[in-house]
Amino acid sequence: MPPFDVAIIGLGVMGSAALAALARRGGRVVGIDRFTPGHDRGSSHGTTRIIRLGYFEHASYVPLLRAAYPLWRELEAQSGRSLLTVTGILEMGAPDSDLVAGTLQSSRLHGLPHEILDAPSLMRRFPAFRVPENFIGVFQPDGGFVRAEPTVAALQMIAHRAGAQLRTEERVLAIEPHRGGVRVTTRRGEIVAGCAIVAAGPWLKSLLPQVPVPIRVTRQVLAWFEPADHARDGFVAERFPVFLLQNRDGIFYGFPADAGGVKVAKHHHLDEAVDPDHYDRAVSAADEAIIRAALKAHVQDLDRRLVAAQTCLYTMTPDGDFVLDRLPGCSEIIVAAPCSGHGFKFAPVIGEILADLAIAGRTDHDISRFSLARFQ
Repeated sequence: MPPFDVAIIGLGVMGSAALAALARRGGRVVGIDRFTPGHDRGSSHGTTRIIRLGYFEHASYVPLLRAAYPLWRELEAQSGRSLLTVTGILEMGAPDSDLVAGTLQSSRLHGLPHEILDAPSLMRRFPAFRVPENFIGVFQPDGGFVRAEPTVAALQMIAHRAGAQLRTEERVLAIEPHRGGVRVTTRRGEIVAGCAIVAAGPWLKSLLPQVPVPIRVTRQVLAWFEPADHARDGFVAERFPVFLLQNRDGIFYGFPADAGGVKVAKHHHLDEAVDPDHYDRAVSAADEAIIRAALKAHVQDLDRRLVAAQTCLYTMTPDGDFVLDRLPGCSEIIVAAPCSGHGFKFAPVIGEILADLAIAGRTDHDISRFSLARFQ
């Protein structure tokens, strides 16, 4: 019998969620990551991530989100940490924009609570925003945000308490079939397990070049701004919920004020493909200007001092959907990446799905959309 039932490569939020789920079920599980916990090199940092039910990307994600919300609360109870904050979410744009039309389609199909606000009503209710007269807003009361780094730490703490082994600052060199299971070769030696879950995000293709999907790793920028003195009260959650806004330049998003300022970013930023080991992690004046353009147009009281900024990475499939599937020709290897820049909110339910696949070879959740076969 191999020393471990499951080896998990990559301990961002998805790998850590799978590690916790498998450990809670009594599995002999090891998690391996090339960096120190809480690092800022991948896709699971940056303080906050949006969570919402009405999903503009595709309505088929809504059942997974409904399953995720109670699991977030369960994770809070198990860890003793506050991780999910409901502020409502305001999504703004032209009625026929991908953002607004997609959110309304998902909300109506699944009977989700929502309000539609015309531009004057939107600006009266949420006075920090300025939008053109043709814009509308969709307000979902169940939207909000989850805390990024504390979530990963909570999942790893739960996994460790349940008996999982965590091996960090250990680079994986190869993942190969081995006597009905897998052999993971690292710079420190070899690990043998019954199966492997590869949740390595931007490093997926370097570890598994045979994955039959073209993947693009893109550089993103996150920025925190200090509100104008006269407007600070206008950026608390009650007056300034989590938001998404689509204009002719793309989709921008942001969060209520916290101790670090007000976080705002552009979804996909420049859509700039990079090597995850060699890219510019410094935030330039040009990067800042892209985000400031949206502030000047729509949130003028935030067009003030830049408090902080950092980069992160998206790992994109051609269709923007996830990959959750077994590797063709090697069923002992489960691919759990990429999540195409919108996966964090699903982490607790994806952890359970990966545990199902590793233990039983199947899951009751509908993950047919995330099959590798769609690329063949």
